[in-house]
Amino acid sequence: MEVNQTPTANCSVFIVDDDPAARESVAALVGSHDVSTQTFASAAEFLAAYEPSQRGCLVVDVRMTGMTGLELQQELSVRGYRIPVIVITGFADVPTAVRAMRAGAVTFLEKPCSDKELWASIETALQWEARSRQQYTQREDILARRATLTPAEVQVLERLIAGKANKAIAAELDLGLRTVELRRATIMKKMEANSLAELVRLILSIEGPTDATVP
Repeated sequence: MEVNQTPTANCSVFIVDDDPAARESVAALVGSHDVSTQTFASAAEFLAAYEPSQRGCLVVDVRMTGMTGLELQQELSVRGYRIPVIVITGFADVPTAVRAMRAGAVTFLEKPCSDKELWASIETALQWEARSRQQYTQREDILARRATLTPAEVQVLERLIAGKANKAIAAELDLGLRTVELRRATIMKKMEANSLAELVRLILSIEGPTDATVP
């Protein structure tokens, strides 16, 4: 593995290609934009070195000795890593492109591609990664807040999210109205929500599917 450090934010472009000239060409392009690169001669070499906490994106060739670029995509998915991937190949065909995109590739480029086209794809991938990581961090924060609720408070929360009024919740749980109001106030404080609408939005954001799987 070769590492090229440049004075940029905490992200890297990981380049996997068994062609040394191709690796160097992509690394030179990325380095010219002050983004760090890490280059690998094989998918196995990349997998051995990559830590999922590392920020960035992956540029990978399809046809390589050993594990192919598409097989690497599949392995990353199996491991739960959601690093954005840019697939490049000199032997493009429709089935290969479809497989790459279905596996989550940000884009599929044919060699030779222009520097402008490749860099635009890398920028898109890095922007996606930043958004994904931010969403993951926000989701973990909301989950941590929800974990501070007592079982009794969760009962009230579930009914608030279902749209039930305080009186209805009190009747359903056989509680006094004042008790429900106090629990509701505690829930709002613990969840750091300023309104019922905000509370609902927070809970829905952690119950729905998320793009981000970032350890």
